[in-house]
Amino acid sequence: MSAASQAALPRWVDIGLMPIVNLIQALLVAGLVVLIIGVNPIDAMRIMAWGAVYDSVAISYTLYYATDFVFTGLAVAVAFHAGLFNIGGEGQAYVAGLGATLAILLLDAYLPGILLIPLGLMAAMVFGAGWAFIPAYLQAYRGSHIVITTIMFNFIAASLMVYIGSDLLRPPGDMLPSSREFGDAAHLPHVHELAALLGLKMPSTPLNLSILWAAACCVFVWIFIWRTRWGYAIRAVGLSPKAAVYAGISPQRVILIAMCLSGALAAGVALNQIIGYHHRLLLDFVAGAGFTGIAVALMGRNHPIGIVLSAVLFGALYQGGAELAFEIPTITRDMIVAMQGLVILFSGALAYMNRPWIARVYAMFNRRAILAEAT
Repeated sequence: MSAASQAALPRWVDIGLMPIVNLIQALLVAGLVVLIIGVNPIDAMRIMAWGAVYDSVAISYTLYYATDFVFTGLAVAVAFHAGLFNIGGEGQAYVAGLGATLAILLLDAYLPGILLIPLGLMAAMVFGAGWAFIPAYLQAYRGSHIVITTIMFNFIAASLMVYIGSDLLRPPGDMLPSSREFGDAAHLPHVHELAALLGLKMPSTPLNLSILWAAACCVFVWIFIWRTRWGYAIRAVGLSPKAAVYAGISPQRVILIAMCLSGALAAGVALNQIIGYHHRLLLDFVAGAGFTGIAVALMGRNHPIGIVLSAVLFGALYQGGAELAFEIPTITRDMIVAMQGLVILFSGALAYMNRPWIARVYAMFNRRAILAEAT
């Protein structure tokens, strides 16, 4: 590889330009797939983009989906800064939903919402962190690879939830494998309900106040990773475990802290889906948000601001894809998933494929700018 391709790029290129180039490539390939089945790709992209933002309902659904992706993206990012590839956000969010459900089912007949909802969130965070602690311990003290163990724990969580939802929490006579519905006190208010109190008229959508918790988590992660001693230790271990040991930092302790924090952040999905919308434990309520969070974190360069922008993009893809499947029947829901997968592929697995030629182009223009200033 040339020196230009290896040279450090400014942040606006690395964080801003490269994800945009990756996204454009993914959309071009997706447009080619749409063209093959006989649909005008320009019309398809227009419908998808318009379907994500055409009115307040569409925007609310886009933000509703994006809220989940912010939580799982942050979960991946915190572990990534410690040099860990946590792909267990799906299972951690799943088990977190169980924690929130158990706490609310035990207390919703006795406590008001102002106490019940925070307790449900705390229980979700404890369960999510606890589920992440086991693979973290195996990585730190037994040498098990975090990727393998988190994959396995995703499957274990799915099987565990099927058993609990079908055999333990399902009300007698109810055919749906879920818990009973929570009491009214455990319903996290929706944004349109809050708007009505302020005299604003908004349509009824699933968007709820968990979006405020997502924003708070973004601020917390930024402060924790870049402004605290523990954040410095996490980044030090992620960059060089041997140098971190020389500086007196324990990689084992950092692994446990980073993974537990990652699991606690993934628990936000339970707040959005279980407490904020469904008001009961349902099977597969995570719906792939844990895996999408990997692409969100990679595309956002593991920074909270980038993760928010990337999460909104994927939320728009989910909402716009549903509109596209409705407007053009030849484009099935499976094809929408494939198009989303292309964005994940180019934004995640091939995130740095374009770096060499972008670096060369930047070096060429930068050299011209320097020569122009010299003359």
